[in-house]
Amino acid sequence: MKTITIFGSSLPGEGSTAYFEAQRLGRLLAEAGYAVCNGGYGGLMEATARGAREAGGHTIGITCVLWSRPANPWIVEEVRAEAFSERLMTLLARGDAYIVLPGGTGTLAELALAWEMMNKGTLSKTVGGRKPLLVMAPYWQPVIDCLQQEGQLDDVNPGWVAPAMDIVTPITSPEQALEHLGENL
Repeated sequence: MKTITIFGSSLPGEGSTAYFEAQRLGRLLAEAGYAVCNGGYGGLMEATARGAREAGGHTIGITCVLWSRPANPWIVEEVRAEAFSERLMTLLARGDAYIVLPGGTGTLAELALAWEMMNKGTLSKTVGGRKPLLVMAPYWQPVIDCLQQEGQLDDVNPGWVAPAMDIVTPITSPEQALEHLGENL
């Protein structure tokens, strides 16, 4: 069974649009036969796990001993990491693909680590190769736009595009995520 690691904010609560969309994503992933892996706590992590469990899917939560709170009730398999860096690497290692939902600095760190490891080829050596990295647009579009400016730094080779830009794929809906995964996993 392929596993999709999902990164996202711990803040949105049940009833919010972001929670509803994340729950729908988890459900669609489970219905398509994917396991859902995430950080195991609240917000969008809870929502994706909840959606997956309500559809009969398997959920994995990578929690950390730094935080004493338990995994959310929708997690079937909890993996406790000793350190934050270990948690990040475990989330990456468990995924056959990644979906980055809206979030804050923690989610940005997860996105940046996955993106950079694939950009430098490190991920290939540590967890099995380049994998789909889907980001929710328009939320993450400003980050993509910002990093695309790197090509403008080279005025000797105008039009140069950083190789890292073809790693990330913007998506706008859970359905589009499923379609992309179906074509690329």
